[in-house]
This record gives sequence, structure tokens and C-alpha cells, in this order.
Amino acid sequence: MSIRPRAPIDSPLEPAQILLVSNRQEDHLILPGILDHPHWEWQHSHGCAEALELIRKRPFAVVICERDQTGGCWRDILRASSESAASPSLLVCSRLSDDSLWAEVLNLGGYDVLVKPFDSEEVLRVGFLAWHYWKRRPVAAAVSASGKAPTPSAERRAAVA
Repeated sequence: MSIRPRAPIDSPLEPAQILLVSNRQEDHLILPGILDHPHWEWQHSHGCAEALELIRKRPFAVVICERDQTGGCWRDILRASSESAASPSLLVCSRLSDDSLWAEVLNLGGYDVLVKPFDSEEVLRVGFLAWHYWKRRPVAAAVSASGKAPTPSAERRAAVA
């Protein structure tokens, strides 16, 4: 479904926090297996409320979210993520290959849609590209280097640099 260009993918060399939000146990088994990387630390959430609490507490590089969540939906996760200083790349998972969902995710600021059943190659490519996109942003680089969210003044300095 993605029209993002195929490009060489840099391998993450420093730790990155990845949040998986899904009430489907199989997602918690399959996705970390596909996106297995020694520098990625996975956090797991089984519903929207739990995910929102995690997003408020720590910066994430990538958030992978089931389209429909217990107690909310991917838009709630996107909204909370965009308020975070690190503003992670959001990937939405869906069983439907739906162009309107894909367009909505991109238009609202998400990174991409992963279609189920998961294609390992596509998940790996999109997952690493989402991390790479997050890493290239100045605020994300400051978070990655320090391990914590920058202050608003540090965020402004990073944007100007």
C-alpha cells in the first residue's frame, strides 16, 4: 500500500524505544519478531489508555498501533504522540487494505499503514524507514542523544540549527 520510495535502510546504532499498541496477542508476538533489532527496546500496551500513559511518560521513536483499540483508536494515539516532544513516527495496522485509511493516516501526521496479514519484508522496510524518518528530525535527534525529551527552548534551538 505504501508509495514511499524503496531506499537503503540504515541500521539503528543506538537504542530506540518502540511502542506496540494492540489488543491482539498475535501482534505482540509477530511484530517484535519481524522488527528484531538489538538496539530497539519494545514496550507493549494492550489498549489505548495504557498506551496514552506510556506516551506521556517517555519518548518513543516509533509507535505501531492497531487501527481499533480498546478504549480508543489510532487517532487518540496520534494526538498524544504529536503532543510529545519526541513526536514518534506512527504506523497504523489494519486488516483492510483501505486507501481512505492510508490517506487519513498520512494527512493527520501518521507515517504509514501496515496491512494484515503482515508481509515480513514490508514491515521491516516500513518499520526501519519510520525509525529513520524520526531520527532525522532535530527534536528526535536531541531525544535520542540525551535519552529524554528536550525542553521547549532546546527544541527551538534544534529547529533553528
